[in-house]
Amino acid sequence: MAPGGSERPDSARGKGCGLLGGVARHVVSDPGLFGNERNGMVAGSMQAEPIVIASDHAGVDLKSALVAELERLGLAALDLGTGPAQPADYPDVADRVAAAIAAGRARRGVLICGTGIGVSIAANRHRNIRAALCHDVSSSRLCREHNDANVLVLGARMIGTEVAKDCLATFLSTPFAGGRHAPRVAKLA
Repeated sequence: MAPGGSERPDSARGKGCGLLGGVARHVVSDPGLFGNERNGMVAGSMQAEPIVIASDHAGVDLKSALVAELERLGLAALDLGTGPAQPADYPDVADRVAAAIAAGRARRGVLICGTGIGVSIAANRHRNIRAALCHDVSSSRLCREHNDANVLVLGARMIGTEVAKDCLATFLSTPFAGGRHAPRVAKLA
């Protein structure tokens, strides 16, 4: 219990994640519409689309939990690895996600490593990738609204599973605001 008798948030507890097996698979739940109640999203508010997701060895458990969350949300998860007990270098993981987006296999993606820093640096080396390292719902919302981020980056050792799920839902449901932000984002291309 935190001071005042309330439980600490998931991120402070360091709660673990469930583990799903398999690498480089498609997970598709309902191929219809995306919708849930998290963060005020209304059922049917977003068309189903594939979301590419990958992690290095430090992010395997969190990635598996987020693949399950994507499935729960009715989205297709294009899981590009890494699997359990497979060492992986974060630049290679970022390259796989960037290549999938460049090839049109997905418009958006999720990358995970221990801190999120390494995979962010690696992903942002690629043209037309705007990867944003997020630690909370506010940064997830703002990276979409202001920066039109197309890759959400999470640090598996930095945030808990429930916070990561909230970041994912916010990232997926938040549109780019455009307007005064559009010329700035255009300079990144």
